[in-house]
Amino acid sequence: MYDVPQNLPLAKKLNKGATLISIVVVLLVVLMRKIKLDIGVDFSFLPPFYSALNALVAAVLLLALTAIKKKNVAAHRRYMTVALGLSALFLLCYVVYHITTPETNYCKEGSIRYVYFFLLITHIILAALLLPFILFTYIRAFTGQIMLHRKMARWVFPLWLYVAVTGPVIYFMLRPCYLL
Repeated sequence: MYDVPQNLPLAKKLNKGATLISIVVVLLVVLMRKIKLDIGVDFSFLPPFYSALNALVAAVLLLALTAIKKKNVAAHRRYMTVALGLSALFLLCYVVYHITTPETNYCKEGSIRYVYFFLLITHIILAALLLPFILFTYIRAFTGQIMLHRKMARWVFPLWLYVAVTGPVIYFMLRPCYLL
C-alpha cells in the first residue's frame, strides 16, 4: 500500500532544508512590515488572488483527506503536493504584496473588530508556527516514515485547514477597507 521505502538519510537532509526555509520565511514575513519597495508596479490585485489561493488550498486539503480515508494513497500524495505548491505560491504573492504596498488597516467598528482581530492573530501565529511542521509532515511521508507522518498529520492537518480557511475570511472582512 505504501510504496515509498524509508530513507532516513534523505529525511535528515530535507529536515535541514525545511528548517532553513522556515527560518527564512518567518524572517521575511517579519521584515516585510519594515521593508517597502517602490518598483513602479501596482500589486493591488494580489489580495483577492492570494486569498483565492488559500481557499484552493483548503479545498485541496479536503480532497486529500477524502482520498486518504478511501485509502487512495496516490491521490492523497498528489493532493498534498498540490496544496504545498499552492501554499508556496500564496506565500510568494503575500510577501510581494506586503513589501510593495502600504498596509491596509481594518476599518470597521464595534464587536466585529474583536472577531476580525481574533481571526487575524490566530491565523498569523498558526501560519508562522505551522510552516515547519507542514514541511516535516510532508517529508515524513516523502521519505517513507508513514507512522510518524500519520502522528504529525493528525494535528498539523486541522491547523493547516484552519489557516487556509481563515485567510479568505480575513480578506473578505478587510475587503471594504481596501477601498478607503
